[in-house]
Amino acid sequence: MRLTFRDAIASLLVAAIAVPYIGYLLNGEMPFIKDARGMSATGLVLGAIAFLVLRTGNAADRVGTGENIAAIAAGVLGLAALVFAETAAAEVLLAVFMGSILVVYAFEVVDHAGLVHAHASARPH
Repeated sequence: MRLTFRDAIASLLVAAIAVPYIGYLLNGEMPFIKDARGMSATGLVLGAIAFLVLRTGNAADRVGTGENIAAIAAGVLGLAALVFAETAAAEVLLAVFMGSILVVYAFEVVDHAGLVHAHASARPH
């Protein structure tokens, strides 16, 4: 398979998460993002949109199930980062959440590039 226009759009969305996060790490804030809560919310919204763009039209197979599980885990981490944004664990949760967004994105792009060959279900012997 080849990467598509959807992959390019999702890449831009992930970059729209990564760039402000790097700025947030360097400056402690970015325009429109003043704290960990704002960064978590940005990651949740843009990450969900990127995932939906990537998953639309994908086959329901074992790889897709794994991608969905990874996305759900990332979403739970994002919600935890949002809820606990005022605690001492906020920065760690945010970092783990940002990493999980990259894992889900990489999982999807590797699948779309055809590097994962587990799409066909195993045939019974």
